[in-house]
Amino acid sequence: MTDPRPQPSPPLVVSGARIVDPSRGLDAVGSVVVLDGRIAAAGPQALNQGAPEGAEVVDGRDLVVMPGLVDMRVFVGEPGHEHRETLASASHAAAVGGITTIVVMPDTDPAIDDPALVDFILRRARDTAIVRVHAMAALTKGLAGRETTEFGLLQEAGAVAFTDGRRAVASARVMRRALTYARDFGALVVHHAEDPELVGAGVMNEGETASRLGLSGSPREAEIIMLERDLRLVQLTGGRYHAAQVSCAESVSVLRAAKARGLDVTAGVAATHLTLNELDIGAYRTFFKLSPPLRSEDDRRAMVEAVADGIVDIVVSSHDPQDVETKRHPFADAADGAIGLETLLAAGLRLVHAGDLGLSRLVEAMSTAPARRLRLEAGTLAPGAPADLAIVDIGAPWIVREADIVSRAKNTPYEGARFQGRVVRTVVAGRTVHTYAHG
Repeated sequence: MTDPRPQPSPPLVVSGARIVDPSRGLDAVGSVVVLDGRIAAAGPQALNQGAPEGAEVVDGRDLVVMPGLVDMRVFVGEPGHEHRETLASASHAAAVGGITTIVVMPDTDPAIDDPALVDFILRRARDTAIVRVHAMAALTKGLAGRETTEFGLLQEAGAVAFTDGRRAVASARVMRRALTYARDFGALVVHHAEDPELVGAGVMNEGETASRLGLSGSPREAEIIMLERDLRLVQLTGGRYHAAQVSCAESVSVLRAAKARGLDVTAGVAATHLTLNELDIGAYRTFFKLSPPLRSEDDRRAMVEAVADGIVDIVVSSHDPQDVETKRHPFADAADGAIGLETLLAAGLRLVHAGDLGLSRLVEAMSTAPARRLRLEAGTLAPGAPADLAIVDIGAPWIVREADIVSRAKNTPYEGARFQGRVVRTVVAGRTVHTYAHG
């Protein structure tokens, strides 16, 4: 775990704001007081003792204060592909989006499968990043899916979970061994549930739209079968498991049944899969080529409902920067992935404004729930907690423009999109790391 570079910061008071803190079931008008990098008070009675001497006082009318977001699926290029994204550039993009903690994937060059590499990431982030950075370590050596890594040593070095990132572990035997081994360390296995054999040459959701575009389809069963296999193995081993991304209605049914059986399972969904569908691909637009692929509108609606009722626990950006050379190809040949740190909250707020999701549930899925699943000291405005928070004008309109994107890569599926809801200040450990003049 890395803390941003410690610098003394004056006390901060945000008064008269709507405070949304799902960790305490709080959604009320009140104030937030930050002292010595921690939350001193947050709620309707927070200013009963008055503002601390020398505090900066922010008028919170028409603003929402929420715990800083915790994004548990972020790909960066460091080490090996720094031209796509560095820990520094990703942290700045995160701050713009109200994200105060990012959890980076091991899909680097070399892969993060050794304690020294975990240490490198955390030290590098400590020196260059402006938000908190944690690392997941590789589940298997070299992300090859054949031999598990040394979970105990990697956890000791600071790894918060184990995953092969974009890759699925095809071997049920290896996955069983990984879940058993992780269980002994109380570690979390995070898996990309998508059977590579069934995906085959598929490049978008299998169905009528793919046929019309003349593109090879990837069936929903590639996700469903792998998820079902994994959950059977969780039952067999008693391991802790998180499906990194789910995207279709039947996966929700599978998860619901597993949770009913009392299994220690959670699941995430990318903001893109909550707000976009396969029709958005349009004229072969490669920024919409994702893994798992964008699904049908029925699947999208099912995912939104699953987040609303808590069967899908967590919403992630799945930030995956690609350079121009990997995206400027025919659709079938282009790399998968889209950036998402700067648009994560705004995309989620689309669902809030549409009445599909309550604001408190959205904040829980983007902050409190991932922090809880990864056992991080984050995702809360409780007194004594680190002062990691986002101040948001949820009614502020804005348009996504390439020139304004902070990430090194520009492969956003939301270019030109109109959003309502902008982060006006991001605070990490009591220190302001991003401001946006509003009003």
